[in-house]
Amino acid sequence: MEKREYLTLPNFLSVLRGLGIPLFLWLILGIDEPIWGIFVLAIAGITDYLDGKIARAWNQESRVGELLDPAVDRLYIVATLVALYLKDAIPLWMLVLLFGRDIYLGLLLLVLRRYGVGPFKVTYLGKAATFNLLYAFPILLLVKQSSGIVSDFAFAFGWSFSAWGIALYLLTAIQYSVIGAKDAILSGKR
Repeated sequence: MEKREYLTLPNFLSVLRGLGIPLFLWLILGIDEPIWGIFVLAIAGITDYLDGKIARAWNQESRVGELLDPAVDRLYIVATLVALYLKDAIPLWMLVLLFGRDIYLGLLLLVLRRYGVGPFKVTYLGKAATFNLLYAFPILLLVKQSSGIVSDFAFAFGWSFSAWGIALYLLTAIQYSVIGAKDAILSGKR
């Protein structure tokens, strides 16, 4: 019987997380239920953490998972940024900076494919960047939904996670650029 490496619990968690994207958008933009939207984001963060842990612990790492997990992360980031911007929770410069980074890496990957360089392997730095951003977003949404000390703490923690996430996100763009250039040079020498 053929082994179906894509039928794993970690990949199921990634797909489940992906299905939460339209739910999150509907909760935030459709019916204006930000607390439930925050809950969906929290569940997404937990499943993002668990899918990798389970994949490594249960020896269920797969190429499908290597591509699916970061793709779902990117989609969550895009959807959340758009929703937060439309809800006036983040400024336009943040949206442009983070989208610009992903567009840059997408174009870079198109160029690198000419040299046989495939999708970038997610690095620890990339995981840390995504972690910070995915945890910052629900907290930033909470700033708009609360007042007083809760809002003050949410503002401080949300923007702290955001600052680290943005810095690491941009740093990973540099890291992936260097790795891609090295791989392209090495593939040219073969």
